Amino acid sequence: MVTGIMLSKVLGEWWHRGDGPAHRQLADRVQVLVLDGRLPLRTRLPAERELATTLGLSRGTVTTAYDALRESGFIASKRGAGSWVELPARPRQVTPSWSLTPYGGSVADTFIDMAHAAPGAPTGDLYPAVQAAVARLPEFLPAHGYYGNGIEMLRGAIADRYTRRGLPTRADQIMVCAGAQHGISLVLAAFVAAGDRIVVEHPAYPAIFDAIRQVSCRAVPVALTALGWDLDLVEATVAQTAPRLAYFIPDFHNPTGLCMDAEQRIRLARLAHRRQTLLLIDESMVELGLEHPAPPPVGAGLPLSVQENLVHLGSTSKTFWGGLRVGWIRGQSELLHRLAVVRAGTDLASPVLEQLITVELLEQADDILPRRNKELADRRDQLTALVRERFPGWSVPHPPGGLNLWIDLAAPVSSMLALTAGRYGLQLAAGPRFGVDGAFETRLRLPYTLNAEDTVTAVDRLAAAASGMGGATAPSVAPATGLV
Repeated sequence: MVTGIMLSKVLGEWWHRGDGPAHRQLADRVQVLVLDGRLPLRTRLPAERELATTLGLSRGTVTTAYDALRESGFIASKRGAGSWVELPARPRQVTPSWSLTPYGGSVADTFIDMAHAAPGAPTGDLYPAVQAAVARLPEFLPAHGYYGNGIEMLRGAIADRYTRRGLPTRADQIMVCAGAQHGISLVLAAFVAAGDRIVVEHPAYPAIFDAIRQVSCRAVPVALTALGWDLDLVEATVAQTAPRLAYFIPDFHNPTGLCMDAEQRIRLARLAHRRQTLLLIDESMVELGLEHPAPPPVGAGLPLSVQENLVHLGSTSKTFWGGLRVGWIRGQSELLHRLAVVRAGTDLASPVLEQLITVELLEQADDILPRRNKELADRRDQLTALVRERFPGWSVPHPPGGLNLWIDLAAPVSSMLALTAGRYGLQLAAGPRFGVDGAFETRLRLPYTLNAEDTVTAVDRLAAAASGMGGATAPSVAPATGLV
């Protein structure tokens, strides 16, 4: 059950005078929290009187907000059992009632997704890879097709790329899985227990918070600075909390785009070894260096005894295509054996054809990725210029790699802006999705994965949504000049 104080923290700065009645703003904010996953389904909500006291509102205001949420299907109630979080049983209007008319009328066929940071497939390279994979498939057909750790040729190709990057790796140190998120779930299932503490960067990849919650562990956030990782703070946090596991994205971090330098990587690996903390390194973005390549992997050049506490995750989702659903885990043999035991209870193996496609793509990666990164760099520069032009009050960074701009909105309006943008055919990921306890309400993640035409349209819709918010905290929007 969520107490009034706990819900108040998650709500953050939700009430802005002049932006509509308080009960409507409260109901809208709870909808955002549910849709973002910050209020898990079946979560018991505080009683109306308790929440009213905590928020300094009248009980009637909270009662009216709860009534609106029940009507829209976001909470359910039963006499004597209270109220709990639900999702609507059928499609409903989930946008705030005070928003303006949808952008250009109906948006059903023109919705633009800027909530998911993943590029489309390189079709000119993917199609030939599929054809070549199909040609290779017959040699696997006589066997049963269950390769628990992945087919040998793919594990070998992945191991070779680690070796080339400075971390010597054998094929038997690789387990193929269904993307990095699957890898995260396997590692947590194998190595943590309910109640364990897990150190995470703050902000962080949202799925790590969901995964930690699913295994009943506690996320311990360590703040990222504007310049990157404060290893003194990390070390102090690890010493104080004694976490079972720590999770980091050192390569063109999601959502900030920051890149950890080589000295920090060595220090982080040694810290994990000294404290006997399992270090889970997510390398999903490692190939997406737009200004410079990533340094050698965490653990490179260090003794094998130090590497025993390291687990590396990789994925094709950000580099090639999320539809492949191919990822991998790198670790010592004993660690992979433990993961294999856990995995046997959930799935038997990854699809052979998708693995063969990945082999083909990795064989051509040195040709494919530079072209992909050049395209991403152009898209980053276009989106940066457009947002700076239309939103002069926002602080827009220039990340050296990755897929996102982590924008400072200069006001706590991210969730409301994301909710309003839906009325204009634009899906956004609000800043608090990347933190805990309602943090990052002044931040917005915008991926630069759309083509040039859709990027212009998306920024136009973002500007329309910001203008439609109203109130003193609405972002200042400059008219389009057409110069970008």
